[in-house]
Amino acid sequence: MIVKNMRRNIYIFIVIISILSTGFVRSLNLKSPEIINILMPAPFAESTENLVETFNKENQGKVKIKITKGPRETESVSDLAISSLLLGNSPFDILLIDVTWLPKYAAANWLTPLDELIKREDWDSLATGAKLGNTYKEKIYRWPFTADMGLLYWRKDLMKTPPKTPAELIAISKKLKENHSVKYGYVWQGRQYEGLSCVFLEVINGFGGNWLSESNDVQLTSKEALNAAKWLRELITSGASPASVTNFSENEALQIFQAGDAAFMRNWPYAWAELQKEESSIKGKVGVTTMVSEKNVQPTSTLGSWGFSILKQSKHKELAYEVINYLTSKDAQKELYLQYGYTPTMQQIYKDNDKELINSANILNELSNALSIAKPRPETPLYAQISDVLQRQLSSILTTDKPIHEALEIANDKTKIILKSAGNI
Repeated sequence: MIVKNMRRNIYIFIVIISILSTGFVRSLNLKSPEIINILMPAPFAESTENLVETFNKENQGKVKIKITKGPRETESVSDLAISSLLLGNSPFDILLIDVTWLPKYAAANWLTPLDELIKREDWDSLATGAKLGNTYKEKIYRWPFTADMGLLYWRKDLMKTPPKTPAELIAISKKLKENHSVKYGYVWQGRQYEGLSCVFLEVINGFGGNWLSESNDVQLTSKEALNAAKWLRELITSGASPASVTNFSENEALQIFQAGDAAFMRNWPYAWAELQKEESSIKGKVGVTTMVSEKNVQPTSTLGSWGFSILKQSKHKELAYEVINYLTSKDAQKELYLQYGYTPTMQQIYKDNDKELINSANILNELSNALSIAKPRPETPLYAQISDVLQRQLSSILTTDKPIHEALEIANDKTKIILKSAGNI
């Protein structure tokens, strides 16, 4: 009996060892999924959580998206990315980058050209404006994730149609203030930061001028630049805009407009969803259009977009591109538009007449129009430096610290020096 039990126990022991060994061997043979690490600013990391979770479930054991949530401040994200790249051992495969960062990153040879990975029909599927800001020296380094364009929001309960020219905007703003219909006429981004550069680009284009020409000629002392700067100052001196606008970013302008205290607001597409919330004083009373321009001058909208770039040091470039395709697919764009108001980049979405999208936010036509005329900021690796120069001088104009001619001449000369010192790249 004892011998029988011993044999039985030995048999059970052998079976257990066999099972464990088989499992161990199988575990050695199982291939771990390839990790594609993406660095994103915190808001984008949060908004893509559901998409990433779905992808990882569908591709379990093959490919896994890992999101590294960066800071909320976008420039801090750029600093984090650059620091890892300078160390030469960045953990990231993909970066979600702002449109103004691309020339600097591409010139530094940090990014992979995507031309061989992108199918022609996929590139052709993009809206015209969405194709801008993704290339450097005729190579594609970025695939657009979401588009942003400067928009003019106007009160449909205060006027039948929005103004079309700079003079009309001032006249209507003053009249509505005088009638005590609103506390302020027009609110916009007048603080000394990147938002002011975006505003100025739309205004100088609206007067028929340019910040930089296509050949990098600085044009800040042109007649059009002078008229643009004069108009921005006149907004304040005429009372169409409050003097405090020199302290406004997007959030301050939105808060005032959402409270019903202004007739017009310059902002980005995200503001639409905020204005439709129950706590908004002007829900259902807002129209959207592009910025005003002089007669016979086509209005423009500053392009502000985010897109995915693959790092040159990534060992999984093709897989990384597959991940980008998933996160920017038609279904993904629809979900992000419905949930977060992200502007689609695919032309077909604007043509589909999708009732779900239209019922959610009936401004697709306005977004499509703005995207079709959007213009990127100067595409140079030195953009941050020349933008800082412009912001400082514009701020001195708005606060009347300097004469307009003097401030624009300083901005023009300093911009030339910056570009020339780097060989006009």
